[in-house]
Amino acid sequence: MTERTERRVPLTRKSRNPRSGGVEGNERLTAMVAALLLVLLFLVGLTVPVANAQTRLHVFLGVVVIPPILLKVASTSWRFVRYYAGSYSYRRKGPPLPLLRLLGPVIIVLTLVMLASGVGLVIVAPRSMHPQLSQIHHASFFLWFLVTTVHVLAHLRETATFAPRDFLRRSRRQVRGARRRAALTLMSVAVGVVGAVAILPYVNNVTIFSH
Repeated sequence: MTERTERRVPLTRKSRNPRSGGVEGNERLTAMVAALLLVLLFLVGLTVPVANAQTRLHVFLGVVVIPPILLKVASTSWRFVRYYAGSYSYRRKGPPLPLLRLLGPVIIVLTLVMLASGVGLVIVAPRSMHPQLSQIHHASFFLWFLVTTVHVLAHLRETATFAPRDFLRRSRRQVRGARRRAALTLMSVAVGVVGAVAILPYVNNVTIFSH
């Protein structure tokens, strides 16, 4: 039995076009947030070499990216769940490449460890735990950067294709939910900014990366 035949077996009915835009709506949201994160994470990356000297800036930008990252995790996880739940449209779209399927959970775990250790350095952990958390944050960031680079390069063409479609007059009306996806993306940034402003008073002589 060929791969094409296997893929057709569970697909017994066509899915409706939901308000969210279905598969392409999910792709557009994922790509839109991915493009935004490329910019935000680039800015965060610029602060890494001076993270200990410019702690407030590093923490501010680091907190801003948390909600967009969680939104992207949610959108990609939704595709994963729908595919393995047997959704016709998602099964027809097909799964990501095997390597990317393996890297997906690794990226999620490393991301959560990196973010949790960073926030913990600022507001959660007692001073006695700062060296350990700093090392965890440093190591998780290094591993996250390597794995995410592979992920970004593999999806770069897809991101460039789908990210602008909700903003172009010719393509935005082809899939429902364009305004909702744009609003959700902007809202994630707004929540990140509010969280970043709220956390700044707790930043005081924090060592982000231990040597």
